[in-house]
Amino acid sequence: MDFLKRLRGEKSEQAETSESQVELRHLTGEEFDQVVLKSETPAVVDFWAEWCGPCHMITSAVQQLASEFEGRALVVKLNADDYPEILGRYGIMGIPTLIYFKAGEEVDRVIGLTGYATLKSKLERVLG
Repeated sequence: MDFLKRLRGEKSEQAETSESQVELRHLTGEEFDQVVLKSETPAVVDFWAEWCGPCHMITSAVQQLASEFEGRALVVKLNADDYPEILGRYGIMGIPTLIYFKAGEEVDRVIGLTGYATLKSKLERVLG
């Protein structure tokens, strides 16, 4: 039943009670270098687009990642349609793509629809 709710964009009761919502920050291209590359904590950037179905499907996992790692890692979104020059800089050919940064350098990435457990384990490895 929860699967059908997620497909329709509804939250399960469990998700509503277990998440302490952290507002996901949507970066502009002008903010990217300063916020992500100069971050003192590891950063995860979700490259997405409004028209991308899988991008919307992964949003709850990205939101959960931001909530769970608040204060230890920065989790942000960047609209791929608005900033193609940044996609080109990192060779992004498909979305959703999540890139993990540490000390201004890419250290890992995920391409396509991926579950929360994978996103979390990759961030835990980056945090060491």
